[in-house]
Amino acid sequence: MFLEDALLYESYALFLCAQGRALEADKVYGIGISRKAEPLDHLKKMHINFLKQLESIVEESDEDAQPKPSKIQKREFTVVDPWSDSTMSNLLTKISGGLKKLTGYHKSNKIYSGKVPLTSSHNALKNKDVELGGRKYHIKGSPGTGAFAKLYKASVDGNTEEIVALKVQKPAFPWEFYMYRQLDTRISDIQRPSYGYAHEVHVFADVSVLVCNFLPYGTLLDAINSHLVVGQHMDEVLCIYYTIEMLHMLETLHSVGIIHGDFKPDNMLVCYPR
Repeated sequence: MFLEDALLYESYALFLCAQGRALEADKVYGIGISRKAEPLDHLKKMHINFLKQLESIVEESDEDAQPKPSKIQKREFTVVDPWSDSTMSNLLTKISGGLKKLTGYHKSNKIYSGKVPLTSSHNALKNKDVELGGRKYHIKGSPGTGAFAKLYKASVDGNTEEIVALKVQKPAFPWEFYMYRQLDTRISDIQRPSYGYAHEVHVFADVSVLVCNFLPYGTLLDAINSHLVVGQHMDEVLCIYYTIEMLHMLETLHSVGIIHGDFKPDNMLVCYPR
């Protein structure tokens, strides 16, 4: 499946270029084009751009042989860690004006001043009210916690039928909300329900709170463990179904230029369409 994706060959070629292995990068482009990886026109265009860049470097080189790898790397190709804090901060700074215009984005330069500190323990927040943006969220419990965030189940403005998930992150992490909005714009309406939704985010000087849909069925890891605790294994057909769904989700993300940096069962919520 991925062998037919142009992004595979383009990404690997750029990686090779960053290491100064220009000839190998050229071969990778050629393999992708010979396999007619899609979008083929885009891959051909990237290959032509690569050859033009390489040609300009060769012309400037004082040597007749292969251009120096260090020069190729320095001039045209840079390795960037997309998950580093500095990378995300720099990108958010560049789009700060656009970030403020996103629907549901609320920012305050002050520390969160609610009656109950958002950084309190899970038990301390249970049955407490948290006010955000003029709405009152009643904490009903915590479905779990991650390495960088605390998750809470909450009702909205006293309506027990309206349930959301509050994701509290310290330090503030607006990047996740930005990526949710990218999903809204880049992915088709047909495929969009396969991914989570974020209604809004409240960013403070010390923490941020993401307001998302609450899904009551747990994670894919929970589904797997529910079989293991009773000494059973998940049915093979069900395993195949979940595998196909995961691969399709990844393929869709990659097709619109998005990379998920932590794709694993305990980060995937099970959703049953109504």
